[in-house]
Amino acid sequence: MIEIDNISKNYQTIPVLKNVNATISKGGITAIIGPNGAGKSTLLSIVSRLLLADEGQVKIQNMDVVNTPSDKLATYLSVLRQENRFTSRLTVFELVGFGRYPYSKGHLTADDYEYIHRALEFLELTQYKDRFLDELSGGQRQRAYVAMVLCQDTEYVLLDEPLNNLDMKHAVAMMKQLRRAADELGKTIVIVIHDINFASVYSDYILAMKNGELVYQGNPQQIMDATILQDIFDTPVKIENIYDQNIAIYY
Repeated sequence: MIEIDNISKNYQTIPVLKNVNATISKGGITAIIGPNGAGKSTLLSIVSRLLLADEGQVKIQNMDVVNTPSDKLATYLSVLRQENRFTSRLTVFELVGFGRYPYSKGHLTADDYEYIHRALEFLELTQYKDRFLDELSGGQRQRAYVAMVLCQDTEYVLLDEPLNNLDMKHAVAMMKQLRRAADELGKTIVIVIHDINFASVYSDYILAMKNGELVYQGNPQQIMDATILQDIFDTPVKIENIYDQNIAIYY
């Protein structure tokens, strides 16, 4: 499991996380929701050690993420950042292959190639494997980044806004693939997501943040409540049950 214990973070004198405590159970999809500036991406960055907390501790499988050697942590935890900086002259195959670096150290084996091809197929990218990143649409690039993360084959997968740049068709396809990764591959997936209806339909557990605090947590049935969502997002929300799914109407 992932244990988040009393995490606080300031940017200069401005608090962005305030004493956040949560436990993310092994397996399934946990969605982190909340308005802009709630601290969602900052929390995910601290869990993945891309940022250091000012106070508190994060443990994964009882390992303190700050003190665990990078090469060991990378075999347990993979992360997709909201902003990715890779050279546009990489091919899709080369990018996805970076996911194998914790194991191959740059010398790909037959097993590594198998993982790469499997990730490409999983995200329906095989036909694009020889294209350079700057030859792809934004949605295709986003799928390539997620394929790289899945290729790392870690038990814990952290994704910051994986639906960025995806149209309706590919956003649905992405969430279905992540659901498959959780159900069929046994991954523990944590996603920062803005679309609360995707969180409702595809996640097992929701952490709701506001103003740097964890204000609500529970399963989708508990969180998809008009009063709760209105408190989180400061906007009127109506909940409709459609095909046994709780859907927020707020347009």
